[in-house]
Amino acid sequence: MSSRQEQLALNLSEQRERLAAACAAAGRSASEVTIIAVTKTYPVADVLALAALGVTDIGENRDQEAAAKAAATADAGVEVRWHFVGQLQRNKCRSVVTYADMVHSVDSVPLARALAGAADRHRERPLDVLVQVSIDGDAARGGAIEGAADPEREVRAVVDEIAGSPALRLRGVMAVAPVRWEPAEAFAKLGEVAEWIRADHPDATVVSAGMSADLEQAVNAGATHVRLGGAILGNRLPPAVA
Repeated sequence: MSSRQEQLALNLSEQRERLAAACAAAGRSASEVTIIAVTKTYPVADVLALAALGVTDIGENRDQEAAAKAAATADAGVEVRWHFVGQLQRNKCRSVVTYADMVHSVDSVPLARALAGAADRHRERPLDVLVQVSIDGDAARGGAIEGAADPEREVRAVVDEIAGSPALRLRGVMAVAPVRWEPAEAFAKLGEVAEWIRADHPDATVVSAGMSADLEQAVNAGATHVRLGGAILGNRLPPAVA
């Protein structure tokens, strides 16, 4: 095992222990929560190393990087589940549907329609999607908004658009805690949205919430998926200056 693989194994072990402790404190089983290793900016070698360590849920937030890694991982004969977790532009939908297993960031009716059209043309099975929810209602940032002035960004409208498409499968919600909010408060609000969506769509059970800094609060609020980048992969050094 290389030194890099050893470091990844150590970091992963620490985060699994951290997750287990968070679940125990919340009265939950660690088996209820999936770790998504967010590998943006890291090489495909790290994806392969993580897969060998049992991490098969991989997150990326830029299509160009994600598509290349997905192809290289497949060429290596390794199967992982790809999560697209970044903001998605409609012109990238055609590419994303060819490799993503789940898209976490659907936050408008036009984006849902574009993704559905691409999935219908370029996939053999429905694409799992999450509604990205804006916690603070800031329209300048990503996320569908409850009671939005723009009807195409309203949470219920986005939910209905996804649920009405045979090419998409509504699986739940995602959010990022706003900087000025206490994570526990932010994730509690997300949990309320998730609950009313599940009342109408019982299969929408995924709650993607929590990153390296706020894993515990997310788990306590009911997260089913946590997105960990630096906590597992470490801090990348800046490129050398020529």
